[in-house]
Amino acid sequence: MSFVSDFNSLPLDVLVKKSMATGSSAARAALEKTKVSLADFAALISPAAGELLEVMSRKAHTMTQQRFGKTIRLFAPLYLSNECVNNCSYCGFSRDNPILRVTLSLDEVQREANELNAQGFRNLLLVAGEHPKFVSNHYLRDCVARLHAEWPSISLEVGPMETEEYRPIVAAGADGLVVYQETYDRAVYDQMHTAGPKKNFDWRLETPERAYTAGFRRLGIGALYGLADWRFEALSLAAHADYLLRHCWKAQLTISLPRLRPCAGEFEPLTLLRDRDLAQLICAFRLMFPDVGIVLSTREMPKLRDGLIPLGVTMMSAGARTEPGGYTGAGREKIHHTERGIIKEIAAGSSEWVPQDKRPTNATGQFDIGDERTPQEIATLIRRLGYEPVWKDWDTALTA
Repeated sequence: MSFVSDFNSLPLDVLVKKSMATGSSAARAALEKTKVSLADFAALISPAAGELLEVMSRKAHTMTQQRFGKTIRLFAPLYLSNECVNNCSYCGFSRDNPILRVTLSLDEVQREANELNAQGFRNLLLVAGEHPKFVSNHYLRDCVARLHAEWPSISLEVGPMETEEYRPIVAAGADGLVVYQETYDRAVYDQMHTAGPKKNFDWRLETPERAYTAGFRRLGIGALYGLADWRFEALSLAAHADYLLRHCWKAQLTISLPRLRPCAGEFEPLTLLRDRDLAQLICAFRLMFPDVGIVLSTREMPKLRDGLIPLGVTMMSAGARTEPGGYTGAGREKIHHTERGIIKEIAAGSSEWVPQDKRPTNATGQFDIGDERTPQEIATLIRRLGYEPVWKDWDTALTA
């Protein structure tokens, strides 16, 4: 039994239609409930509920402070590799994109992590494209083992694996696994993923359950907004979160709501999620899931991020770079193209060739950052809004 079975039987299209037809009285009724069902959630993301956004915001704000206090957990992504065997139309790392690629060595990973540590971070997210030749589970295990002594919380956002492949990584010190379904719409998913193991929709959908079985104590899920109807994505994500809270109840769950950003390949979003819709979504997720963490990334612009914090956000990235070596320039001497797993060195004098001492970073990023403020600027803002930035919320001594 897995979420795939439940997902296949959910009347999500029907709920989307009901959401669009929801009247103001039904939206108010859903807003007043203390326990929100999936049908109530559909009402909370309806156009009618959008007219009640101010009321929703106040309730979400109060509920968040009751459960999480006035704290915002800060983390940073550390990109290990932008090699990938998948062709994903919307991703800068897509296999056939002619980008500059690199995989960091363990010493280079340590160099990047040291820089982030010096900035104050103690929560780290290791990110990599899916390429078994460059990013094996042994490589990931070694990266985690190298960093574990100085990083109390290490999470991964990498290609899905079998449960037994995850176990050595957990044993090395990783405590979190983040995996976005990208889109829960099977037809759009099939259209977006044209080659590589990521084409398997069900395999990806079951990943959080395999990670939980392997021992991860933090699970992160999300949908990438801009591919399919945002209400369908939100309802699917809510159903997925509800399932995980019931079946993987020992783990902490976080939900992320990333929107597409410009990237290599120049993919244009297929659908639109407006800023106001995003605010409504955050409130709706908080009202349905009082104890779930809600993540806000640097994909969003500064002014919007500032305004969304009080609505239910509990976790934020800051000062993020989306390319391997982005914090220190580590790996710049190994820049190359990769064609179907084969390294192609960049010829001196070509249009892409830059002398090593002139290369500010070492590879192409996954997407453009929206909020480029420094971690300290973000921490100052959080304090100015009356919250406390939390750099560390866990210590391995608690479970030693």
